[in-house]
Amino acid sequence: MSSTPAVPVTGADPVTPKMPRQIPFIIANEGCERFSFYGMRNILTMFLMTSLLLSIPEELRKGEAKDIFHTFVIGVYFFPLLGGWLADRVFGKYNTILWLSLVYCAGHACLALFEHNKNGFYTGLFLIALGSGGIKPLVASFIGDQFDQTNRSLAQKVFDGFYWIINFGSFFASLLMPLFLKQFGASVAFGIPGILMFIATFVFWLGRKQYVRVEPVSNDPHAFLVVIRNAILSQGQTRTQSRPGLWLTLIGFALALVVFGFIKQIGLVSVLCSALVLVMGFGGVGAWIQLDRVRGQHPDEAIDGVRNVLRLLVLFALITPFWSLFDQKASTWVLQADHMTKPEWFQSSMMQALNPLLVMILIPFNNFVLYPLLSQAGVKVTALRRMGAGIAFTGLAWIVVGALQLAIDGGDPITIVWQIIPYALMTFGEVLVSATGLEFAYSQAPLSMKGVITSFWYLSVTIGNLWVLLANSSVKGETVTNYIESLGLSVTAFQMFFFAGFCLFAAFLFAMYARNYRMLDNYRKA
Repeated sequence: MSSTPAVPVTGADPVTPKMPRQIPFIIANEGCERFSFYGMRNILTMFLMTSLLLSIPEELRKGEAKDIFHTFVIGVYFFPLLGGWLADRVFGKYNTILWLSLVYCAGHACLALFEHNKNGFYTGLFLIALGSGGIKPLVASFIGDQFDQTNRSLAQKVFDGFYWIINFGSFFASLLMPLFLKQFGASVAFGIPGILMFIATFVFWLGRKQYVRVEPVSNDPHAFLVVIRNAILSQGQTRTQSRPGLWLTLIGFALALVVFGFIKQIGLVSVLCSALVLVMGFGGVGAWIQLDRVRGQHPDEAIDGVRNVLRLLVLFALITPFWSLFDQKASTWVLQADHMTKPEWFQSSMMQALNPLLVMILIPFNNFVLYPLLSQAGVKVTALRRMGAGIAFTGLAWIVVGALQLAIDGGDPITIVWQIIPYALMTFGEVLVSATGLEFAYSQAPLSMKGVITSFWYLSVTIGNLWVLLANSSVKGETVTNYIESLGLSVTAFQMFFFAGFCLFAAFLFAMYARNYRMLDNYRKA
């Protein structure tokens, strides 16, 4: 655990803050890397539909393409756990980012070379998931490492700039790659993102002599997982106390084993993620119950740090429904756009370019117009309030997209222009949740767990996509399908309204829980 106590958030810094000069290297690296990632991700569903999955009957192809896409996204947001652990405990952030970036480049090469070979193409997706996922929490937390208590007031602005450049890369990738796929084929369309990833790696390497590097902490007797394990196994001072925490953890493992019996129904990836969620959920509650038993065995600072992290993970869990809805813009919304009227030259995937374009507009608008106006009106714009409102706006976006689906199912010709409304609502929600959450996750994490906690933030994306896979699996049965038809809805429309309600309920729970959350300031000392 951190050797520096958590500091409650206070007022303005007494020293005039200075921007670290190494930040441009990291920002430029992120812009190129995000172009490479979104360049391949945003054409993945359409490539699968029109090329790689042609051997599958047409009526099953859409479902298979969505499952592959969300399985890939699950992998991307699962591997941050590995990357965060390697960085915090073994290699440090800089080395882990550099080496996994090379793996990432190899994955892009596989996509470009094996456009007609399923095994080769899927190997490329795995390597990209490993590389992209592995570095994902580290680049964000590496930015945070460049700040300390003297200039931490600039950190949120840099995280906003970081998120802005992500969307700058995503905008051009979303706009250009569908056209390149149509005009020049998959090798070129997947090869260009690979070149951008190589440039991203080179730019990151150029700044190597200027970075602040926080050394990894190995063999820490008071590390997070050590404290968790000892708390769960603790028998108490009398050694005769009951151990409800241990029993809860064992129940979590037992339920995880039961889930493996559903591999045929929901797939291996869904089973593994569900098992992980069950073990983490029940184990976390079990550790919380017995945490005070290890005071004396571990310092109070370590125990309080674990408790703070567990509180933080509850917030992350409540954000997972947001990611369920957000990531479907590259699958469900693209497939909806296929049934809408549009110009011949316009590809359905290109509509996704609207999302990063709106992000680039909304981030400066929020920081320079909306938030100051709200502050003048006496409304305190905290990180948690932003995030709760963002989850709610995303739910509203899906009510609108569900209404559009009802019109499409009714046979009315609907122009793709109508999708601008849900895109605008969901993008506003994204800026409030995702851009804010990056700095929030870093600031709340103990110093020795920056990479791991940021990876838990990204793990919430994995769980969000897990809900999508489970929802898709649940509507494949005849009983459920017949019930939906009895409501006079298509399966697609029913799922859209289901996800909207799911997200709005999560927003309510998030707001209730956040009211009692105590903010921390875990930036390193100067």
